Amino acid sequence: MSSAGNDPRQPSAAKPYVAPPVPPESLPVDYSGFIAIIFGVAGAMLRYKLCSWLAVICCAHSLVNMRNLETDLKQISTAL
Repeated sequence: MSSAGNDPRQPSAAKPYVAPPVPPESLPVDYSGFIAIIFGVAGAMLRYKLCSWLAVICCAHSLVNMRNLETDLKQISTAL
């Protein structure tokens, strides 16, 4: 059964969604990057391997969730 002829939607009236601009001050805080720094310092100072691995995992999580507008080489190299 084809209902293409009975479709009430109008393709000519459809408008593509444009996301509203969001200022950088109102973006949510990157908690995983902050936790990666804390675990990295704890792993280096206290020589806990678990803290170091958690820092690597949190850093990877932070890099994966990074938005395109935040992406620059300096920030990525600092995070690694």
